[in-house]
Amino acid sequence: MTSSSSFLCFSLCFLVFSHGAFAQLFGFGGQSAWQSSRSFAGPRGCRFDRLDALNPTQRLRFEAGTVEYYDVYNEILQCAGVSARRTIIEPRGLFLPQYNNAPSLLYIIQGRGIKGITFPGCPETFQSFQPESEQILTGTAESQSQQRIRDEHQKVHRFKQGDIVALSAGVTYWCYNDGDVPLVAIQIFDISNTANQLEPRQRSFFLAGRHLSGQQTYEMGPESYETGPQAYDIERQAYDVGRQTYGAGVQPIGMAPLRGNNVFNGFDTQLLAEALGVNVELARQLQAQNDPRGEIVFVHEGLRMLMPLRSQEIQQQEFEESMQAQQQFGESWQGPYNVTVNGLDENFCTLKIRANIDRPSRADYYNQRVGRIARVDSQKLPILNLVQMSATRVVLQRNAMITPYWSMNCHCGMYVTQGQGRVQVVNHQGRTVFDGTVRQGQFLLIPQNFAVLKRADRLQGFHWVTFNTNQNAMINQIAGKLSTFKGMPLQVLMHSYRLSIEQARRLKFSRRNEFKLFTPRSPRTLVQDQ
Repeated sequence: MTSSSSFLCFSLCFLVFSHGAFAQLFGFGGQSAWQSSRSFAGPRGCRFDRLDALNPTQRLRFEAGTVEYYDVYNEILQCAGVSARRTIIEPRGLFLPQYNNAPSLLYIIQGRGIKGITFPGCPETFQSFQPESEQILTGTAESQSQQRIRDEHQKVHRFKQGDIVALSAGVTYWCYNDGDVPLVAIQIFDISNTANQLEPRQRSFFLAGRHLSGQQTYEMGPESYETGPQAYDIERQAYDVGRQTYGAGVQPIGMAPLRGNNVFNGFDTQLLAEALGVNVELARQLQAQNDPRGEIVFVHEGLRMLMPLRSQEIQQQEFEESMQAQQQFGESWQGPYNVTVNGLDENFCTLKIRANIDRPSRADYYNQRVGRIARVDSQKLPILNLVQMSATRVVLQRNAMITPYWSMNCHCGMYVTQGQGRVQVVNHQGRTVFDGTVRQGQFLLIPQNFAVLKRADRLQGFHWVTFNTNQNAMINQIAGKLSTFKGMPLQVLMHSYRLSIEQARRLKFSRRNEFKLFTPRSPRTLVQDQ
């Protein structure tokens, strides 16, 4: 009886401790959408008086791809505490293992690939074995069992166009393009997240490869703002011409000298060899002192590894998405202000790292004439509780509008994937801090609480993805369903804007049947509404 009571007491204590540990790790149960794990980004004198639609200003060209950085010295990005870069990986290109000082989200603009993320303490669940004919028949049983394993590693993940991929700070990751077209991805870092205890600047720590000043190119021109295979060929030709004209050692315009080695380079070779249990020659090779390829390299014969067949992964993904849809509307869902997740079932090692927000079937709001909106937050992708970021995908048809709104609890970084549109941003003084056209490939930072109005181009439409610095981003829309105007009494609108009862009613109910996305209206329709 005593042993049973002791076991029951121990079990209860373990459950309480486990729940608290997972809640602390992922923010479950204790952190709402109103809370943030971000520290103050910039100095107290930081102001958002003027916003700009940014193009990449710095480019690093490697053997099998390119990394383009949006101005790392831009005052607005520093104030918001975010950093942005765009990566292009050629077919059969391998993005070498690295880790970063801040959490980030990636959006796959084009292509497909394989990503590996090595979580500390998680088991190597993917194993391959030698055929019986290849096993050594002599020796002890222990040695035979060791030789039977050909390779083992942690889970690898397939991704494709339209996927959002979450990366935690300090976690090692690599990427390989197994497709037929260049892989293009935009990555946003939240450098003001409390996970970053270094300086407020994005830092990459390389486990392989190295930077050379000769791998840098000149300041980017407008022709490289586009994406896609054709634009990528133009960029590669421009790079080759620049190399032939200026040489490998010429310093590019607007960039400081960049020379960097991987982390192994700083260790004593003899000491490193002893620590890793290898010879000195192999340890010296890890330091990559004579490796000119950079951080994206060619795998000429293709990368081979253990992973399920693509058809099996598609079936598994469809099953997970159906289960996810059921959970969103099941008993475990508690609305946008709280997240209920069983930490014992969904542990650190098995969390999903990606979600697709590009397919129309995944849209949270869809209107055939206007467009669609899809968002991914911590309720759909629980790892975002750790990353403390979320994303929204918006597709506007030609000339359509999105309701005027402001973000309640985060900054929003807007990256245009296709087309163009007019964007206006207004600060707390009612002054316009941005009024212009944002085009494909440009990045616009919209500060928290600043009012925004967006309209798609008449000919091209307007597609973008927004990166939010909160795992459960909330917006307050001004007009339409569930809006600020709709929630106010008519008398308040009348006296606030000196309107008649008819004008107040028109203001409140003009867009009453539309939610977030508005259909374009002709001047004749507007006159009739008067």
